[in-house]
Amino acid sequence: MKTADRNRTQRVLLVDDDPDQLALCKRWLELEGYSVDTAPGGGEALAHLERTRPDLVISDLIMGDMNGLRLLSEIHRQDPVLPTMIMSGKAGLPDALEAAHLGVSGFLEKPFTKEALLSSVAKNIDSLASSTPASGDIDTVAGRLVYRSAAMQELIGRLQRVAATDSTVMINGETGTGKELLARALHDLSLRRERPFVSINCSALPEQLLESELFGHEKGAFTGATSRHIGLFQAANGGTLFLDEIGDMPLALQAKVLRVLQDFAVRPVGGLHAAKIDVRVVSATHHQLLELIEQKLFREDLYYRLNVVPLLVPPLRERAEDIAPLLEHFLAELAQRNGGKGQRFAPEARNALLQAPFPGNVRQLRNVVERCVVLSNSPVIPRTLVSEALQDQTLDMPTLDEARQAFERRYLASLLRATNGNITAAAKTAGRNRTEFYHLLARHSLEPEDFR
Repeated sequence: MKTADRNRTQRVLLVDDDPDQLALCKRWLELEGYSVDTAPGGGEALAHLERTRPDLVISDLIMGDMNGLRLLSEIHRQDPVLPTMIMSGKAGLPDALEAAHLGVSGFLEKPFTKEALLSSVAKNIDSLASSTPASGDIDTVAGRLVYRSAAMQELIGRLQRVAATDSTVMINGETGTGKELLARALHDLSLRRERPFVSINCSALPEQLLESELFGHEKGAFTGATSRHIGLFQAANGGTLFLDEIGDMPLALQAKVLRVLQDFAVRPVGGLHAAKIDVRVVSATHHQLLELIEQKLFREDLYYRLNVVPLLVPPLRERAEDIAPLLEHFLAELAQRNGGKGQRFAPEARNALLQAPFPGNVRQLRNVVERCVVLSNSPVIPRTLVSEALQDQTLDMPTLDEARQAFERRYLASLLRATNGNITAAAKTAGRNRTEFYHLLARHSLEPEDFR
């Protein structure tokens, strides 16, 4: 029996308004060793879930009282990591795609064979069983995330369970906690791992450029659009698109992103036709989006589309156990980069790091370690260097003029990139004449030729 190596009998909930189909699937699964509960409709299934949590839910897509999409939406609202499958003989591509983005990890087209059902169920059950993180001294995930704390073990377990689905994921956490690393690990663990992972920071570009980057544009769509440009939604087709700092996206663009998530199609700026896409969207923000919704700065409907499975990255101060393995990881990484020059912290220096609050989280910790490694003349890094680095990192905020200069440099570079170095088009978009624009470029040592 295929289930003999399980620690306990796996429980499956079958939902279908066809009693014959329900009885047949129940018999097939029970003969294979599964414990099977049944429900003739969505309402009964939700009532059952209030009493018992199964390991897998299999639901028909077309039912009388509550269709499968409504049921799955409610299931994932209550328990976003509960594995689900759908079966249907009538679902078209739009329904199947919408179900996929609700977190469905399997689809069975009726009529299906006993072998097809058992194979799909076993695949989902095995995925669930393998999603529990290893309980070693130091754990890693997809070669990216290093952790030891119980808080991170819980988060990674949730990450690994949702990786097997196509659910849309929202990552919340303070600046510097490693939200993009988490998104990359999610992609690496998913079935989309062989397809592109594409990332964009929604706060780094002005609205017009962000729209062009996301959706692409046709030649002649606007001044400076000298050629056709493929947007990131299409570039990530088959893979994952990571929308970092989604809370900073302008409202007008939020509406267009919502349309893409509803239709699974994207229309380039200046284009007449929309292209179908298959993209898993993962977003991240350090903002409290519910507060932005109250302030009319973020669309509520987009929030619920993006927040199907929320992942909250705890700040480093709440998982101090992770500081030690992160220290070793960063030291080894820097040693490899520097040609094998290994260094370590003196005991008192290490203790100072282990007790530091790190308001800048993992990013600050890494910066402190790198600074100490670079400035130390000894294989053993003294506490004095650590103390200086911690103090300077805490106080090292840019002045207002420095922040303005940094934004202006990024803005000008983005303009040149979007216009392929066309000065006339870039200056017009910036609202400056050519002479003023050349002066701005000279101030930041930017050469238009570098962007052509």
